[in-house]
Amino acid sequence: MNDPNDDDVHDPHGAPVDPFPTAFPPPPVSLFPPILGMETEGRRTISDSIPSSSGDPPSDWDQGADAHDLLPVGDPGPGHALVVLGRFAFPPGPPLDDDGQGARDRRWTSRIIVFATLFLLIFNAVSIQNWSRQQPPGWGTETVRRLSDVWAEQIAQTGADRPRQMVHDAWRDWRDMRFPGAETPAS
Repeated sequence: MNDPNDDDVHDPHGAPVDPFPTAFPPPPVSLFPPILGMETEGRRTISDSIPSSSGDPPSDWDQGADAHDLLPVGDPGPGHALVVLGRFAFPPGPPLDDDGQGARDRRWTSRIIVFATLFLLIFNAVSIQNWSRQQPPGWGTETVRRLSDVWAEQIAQTGADRPRQMVHDAWRDWRDMRFPGAETPAS
């Protein structure tokens, strides 16, 4: 009954499948030529194109380099095909100098300040009214108060003041909340 050659004991599908395969067949040969920079042998990097005798650091831009077939230093390879296509279609520009970096930082800061100002003008228009009412009377503060009254009315018609009003009402409810049996503060 326990004969090892018995067909009923053996698995009809053959040898079991290895759960952690380590040997893979070679990939099929591609019908298309390799993309520049995809070759693994003879691959150039930015550090290869910069002469070692020059005093320039390796991060300087090499004007004679072709951005399509250079890889950044330390980059193991182009990786995903979409990354390679992105580098081919939109090659990186030269790095910014100090003036260019400063100009980019000023543009970013200016955009953030303008965005924050517009956001507050739209969604917190009542603060301008409150500020103008706290100032001593004068021609300038009276002008600001009147303009802010008109602005707040126009914003209220659009409903942009509702989120601020909801937060203010919730804060007022929390402020007025008391424990049961506690005395209400004198106003």
